Amino acid sequence: MFCLCVFLQLAALERQIFDFLGFQWAPILGNFLQIIVVILGLFGTIQFRPRYIVVYTVWTALWVTWNVFIICFYLEVGGLSKETDLMTFNISMHRSWWREHGPGCIRRVVRPSAPGILEDYSYVSVTGCIIDFQYLEVIHSAIQILLSLIGFVYACYVISIFMEEEDSFDFIGGLDTYSYRQPPQE
Repeated sequence: MFCLCVFLQLAALERQIFDFLGFQWAPILGNFLQIIVVILGLFGTIQFRPRYIVVYTVWTALWVTWNVFIICFYLEVGGLSKETDLMTFNISMHRSWWREHGPGCIRRVVRPSAPGILEDYSYVSVTGCIIDFQYLEVIHSAIQILLSLIGFVYACYVISIFMEEEDSFDFIGGLDTYSYRQPPQE
């Protein structure tokens, strides 16, 4: 479980960094919650707390759903458009950091020459990308889904083990049939 949690944390931290660079506030919030819940799940595993692991499994289902939404968003499935400000909560015009900084991308800033246009306004032209930014975002989400599904299965396994141990625990003087005390003889 520890190795899986390390991979989940590294993937979430990597994604968090690039979402911060692109001012993608919705994914930043989701990544933050993912980091916290993975720590909680690891703590629950180490401390034998099945409730914490149940919280992790429920969050994992939500996390997979969120990543499926991100895939649909960037592939523009079902009326979604990657050109909207949905990922920034409609508070800024920022887009994915990978849009301008993907592998092989050549970024060219063109300043407007027309009078009356703000001086700090510029048009960014991006060419030569090896892979388009939306596919990089889809790859990131697919990796998150894969790791989360493995974590979900493992968490369900750990919960079942904890529940079996809890059911088979013999309290001293308990009411189970395998108690150390013999029943009184008549």
